[in-house]
Amino acid sequence: MPHGSVFTGYFSADIFKGESMADNRMKQKERPPSAEGNGLQKSLKLIFVYTVATGSIFTYVSYWDSVFFSYCGAGTFLAFALMTVAILPTALVYSEISPLFKTAGGELIYNTVGFNKHVGFLASWLIMAAWISVPPAVVMAVATFISKLFNLNLNFQTTVIIGVVFLLLIFIMSLQDVQFLVKAQAFCLFANIATTLITAALILTSGHWSIANLADMFSFSSKASTLGIPAWIIGMALLITPYFGFETVPQMVEEGDFPINNTKKAICGSVLTCGAIYTIFFFCVAGLAPVKDLLAGDDANGFMTITAMQNLLGWKFWPIVYGCISILLGMTASILGFWMSTVRMLYSMGKKNFLPEVFTKVNKHQQPILPNIFLLAISLTFILLQNAGSFMNDFFNLMSFGCACAYALTMISAVRIHHRHPEWYANNRNVVPGGDLFRVLAMVIMVCIAFFCTLGQGVGSWISFAVYLGIGVAIWLWMVLVRWRNSKVVIETLDGEVEF
Repeated sequence: MPHGSVFTGYFSADIFKGESMADNRMKQKERPPSAEGNGLQKSLKLIFVYTVATGSIFTYVSYWDSVFFSYCGAGTFLAFALMTVAILPTALVYSEISPLFKTAGGELIYNTVGFNKHVGFLASWLIMAAWISVPPAVVMAVATFISKLFNLNLNFQTTVIIGVVFLLLIFIMSLQDVQFLVKAQAFCLFANIATTLITAALILTSGHWSIANLADMFSFSSKASTLGIPAWIIGMALLITPYFGFETVPQMVEEGDFPINNTKKAICGSVLTCGAIYTIFFFCVAGLAPVKDLLAGDDANGFMTITAMQNLLGWKFWPIVYGCISILLGMTASILGFWMSTVRMLYSMGKKNFLPEVFTKVNKHQQPILPNIFLLAISLTFILLQNAGSFMNDFFNLMSFGCACAYALTMISAVRIHHRHPEWYANNRNVVPGGDLFRVLAMVIMVCIAFFCTLGQGVGSWISFAVYLGIGVAIWLWMVLVRWRNSKVVIETLDGEVEF
């Protein structure tokens, strides 16, 4: 596949620069026997870690397009371009701190080392709010698309049943060898990227496209201006959701068979890839018709671009092809990415004594068993409890808020880690330009986005968030009152294992 060869070439050109394959294997042999024989195995090339992150990010184009346009109207493409710029400082800080720790855990590790184990638990639970929201939301999108594609007019209960079946299939896949998972995800991702870009080109050259439809880019938003902040800005802040996913890279480093400094290519590469495609695609869609026509009638409930191609352009064949690849394959790529990352975060919590040790048990394919079961149970619960009329927006907003909060906490921890352990950065090729000024800038951007996201939350989102936090508080209290009384949290750092 052409796209695969381009990306593979980019990531393979100097993948072992500064560290030979023999050196890398020697480090692998130095790992503790338990991690080597019974835990996660080092087998992932950088290209697949990149596809895990990119596939996680690039999923919302075909279903949530109506949500994006309801927030930012014809200026949605510009909002995506600005959000790419806003996200990059955070991605660069992640690129800086991820090489400091060689085990899965990401936010759990960074915020424990930066603050303490309580903040570490909170940050990991917040980022998992975003990750865990994806499987139930996406399988419902797939089920809804199937109903729309075949004009089945399925009721909510039947749609839920289809979603549950799809979740069970993902669960079975997630217990297979990681090489199978990442290769399946890579195929889904590149098929989705190619189809999306072809669709953008077809719309742009359809003869119906007009720059006049982009004239009032900031005049439309379903949000209300609050505290003097324009509705369009609040809507743009909520677009952080189509970008979260680059932080899945630190969850895969324990299995990465490449120099850990190269994680920057996967982290920043995923953001830039998706940001560029988002901007191009939604620029083309915005010129197809005035935003109120694009969101007219049932179009506002999802699949806006697919419906517009059918109703405004009169196309019959391509919308089905595009929908099937973008929805079925694109969303499968996203579910697999976030599912793998959530499982590895729960596994890491077990390894580092944030959860019982039973969370570290793996099957014959080195896939954690209980984390997979736990994630399946939560996803099924979310599906069964969600409201038929508002679940899409509630889940979307929940992802935005949880993700922004976790990013903001991690940026503060990055500043604290650098101040406490400047020696850790001596051989770090990914140190951000400007030092603390840059880290603080990233922190301020994330705090602002988190605040703007609170202005866009509805009652349903807060209820969903409260239920999720309640589960986390119960687990945290059990750890504080029972487990942590007798044992410490242990984090592997450049100074060795440290207790917290």
